[in-house]
Amino acid sequence: MKKNEKNNLCPVGEALKVIGGKWSLQIINEIGKEKRRFGEMKRLIPDISEKMLIQELKKLVSYDVLNRKAYPEIPPKVEYSLTEYGKKIIPIIVQIKTFGFEMIEKTTANKV
Repeated sequence: MKKNEKNNLCPVGEALKVIGGKWSLQIINEIGKEKRRFGEMKRLIPDISEKMLIQELKKLVSYDVLNRKAYPEIPPKVEYSLTEYGKKIIPIIVQIKTFGFEMIEKTTANKV
């Protein structure tokens, strides 16, 4: 990458490549608590399709947000965990949760 190309990158846009979208933060949030297997992730996020979960996990691994550890056994066992780099996203999720709780309180208070 040329120097001027790097200077033209938008930090928000670059961050959103990793954490943007409907599922990334939910996946990171669930894996942030402890190592998770694929089947657990499907149960924890029931609205995500299997295909989308596979795609999002691969994306997060490729951006070095998640570790993927495959065990040589039958049936196959694969665990996902946060990398040190991925753990930097947890404070962002905490802030989003705080905002979300405030929005819930605000909207439910307005309906009463």
